[in-house]
Amino acid sequence: MTIRSRREAVTFRHPFRIRGIERLLPAGTYDVVTDEEAIEGLSFPAYRRVATMITVPSENVRGSMEMVSIGSIDLANAQAADASAVND
Repeated sequence: MTIRSRREAVTFRHPFRIRGIERLLPAGTYDVVTDEEAIEGLSFPAYRRVATMITVPSENVRGSMEMVSIGSIDLANAQAADASAVND
């Protein structure tokens, strides 16, 4: 089983919530890591998403970060809500 990871920076312009994280997160840029595994037996390379994680400020230790598993649809919903939020 081959697994690949993809990292991207996602920016939120407003404080936001995302399912799976029980607190309001501040606006800013967050690292998102997506793990995908190869689908074996095909005549072309194909991958399926197996995990999506976001790095967020730690709730307990000031200045540290934690990586939290989230759903890719929940991330997309949070991004859509941020994009449609009224600018201050």
